Amino acid sequence: MNTASSRRLWPGRGLALLGIIFVAANLRNAVAALSPIVTEINVDIPLSTVSIGVLGMLPPVCFALFGIFTPMITRRHGLEAPLVLALIAILLGHLTRGLSGSITMLIIGSVIAFAGLGIGNVLLPPLVKKYFPDRVGLMTSVYVTVVSLSALVPPLIAVPVADAAGWRVSLGIWMLLALLALVPWITMLLRHRITQTPGPVVDEADAAILGRLWKSSIAWAIAGVFAASSLNAYAMFAWLPQLLVDTAGVSPAQAGTLLAVYAGMGIPCALIIPVLTARMANVGPLVYIGVFLFVAGDLGLLFAPETLTWLWVSFAGLGPLFFPLALVLINLRTRTHAGAVALSGFVQSVGYTLGALGPLVFGLLHELSGGWTWPLGFLLATALAIIIAGTVIGRPHMLEDDLERSR
Repeated sequence: MNTASSRRLWPGRGLALLGIIFVAANLRNAVAALSPIVTEINVDIPLSTVSIGVLGMLPPVCFALFGIFTPMITRRHGLEAPLVLALIAILLGHLTRGLSGSITMLIIGSVIAFAGLGIGNVLLPPLVKKYFPDRVGLMTSVYVTVVSLSALVPPLIAVPVADAAGWRVSLGIWMLLALLALVPWITMLLRHRITQTPGPVVDEADAAILGRLWKSSIAWAIAGVFAASSLNAYAMFAWLPQLLVDTAGVSPAQAGTLLAVYAGMGIPCALIIPVLTARMANVGPLVYIGVFLFVAGDLGLLFAPETLTWLWVSFAGLGPLFFPLALVLINLRTRTHAGAVALSGFVQSVGYTLGALGPLVFGLLHELSGGWTWPLGFLLATALAIIIAGTVIGRPHMLEDDLERSR
């Protein structure tokens, strides 16, 4: 009998389970908390179109940069210590944003917070593989669901909190979640140091694997799917409220609620997609479904924004099913922890680098055209381009085999 497969979820690894959930709860609130209260912030700190575009592109830029460096850090320091530093950065970033008196400080605080988020993004898949190798699909569903909730809640409460206590409190309050997430991981580090009994032993990220990933078709296909999700999602997080106010005639508070609807669509994706991905022999159709949903949502917002607005927003929000699909494939398409760490870093660094174009290009196209047709056309083109990746992802093959063939 396989003891790994019969092992119960909670006993012996409860702190790791709580830690993963609490980290996931921090991974999107800094992204989703700002755009609904741009009007309030603008009273104290003037925000131009370019400023909003830069703030919108900071998350994927930081995620990409730290996606590159995080696997190198884990080779020397493991997974847990870098995660603690990431959570401290998130906490300090929220605090700095809440205390900002200029656009410069707002950007600095955002960079600090998003740097921590970028490290957390890369570390969660290998942490799941390390502590829950027998529950990869389930734990991926759990933490991606919590990530989706961390994007859903801030738009719902950002405007009411800003109205009641000011925009600084609305931005800074999320530092409390980072503080909560530190508790289980610091406890685990102290326990391991005192007892001299480290957690499960896993392989380190292999420099040879990191160097050959650029030749892997499966690595590029997963990165492309991740990039499409990132580009579309961060463009929407930065600009959807303003787009809806201009085209659908909604109030800022209603636009914030619709942004929460958009973010909330990640929850059913998080619950369903990892399970389907683990069970399907060919996951290509999931890519095509995601493309269809992106296209339907963007076309609805383009041609009928005042009619069934919630439906178009929901379709656009379901399109990023690419996100949990890519995350679970990082583990399902690798045999070793070393491969998972390397692939996680590659997929997220490449994906977020391309994704960083979303908010900035979307904003510049809006500025140049004076409308929303060109920006939405840009998103449509990026969604359609990812169809090619579906043919590669659909074939069940392992990264290590791909790399061996590329020697």
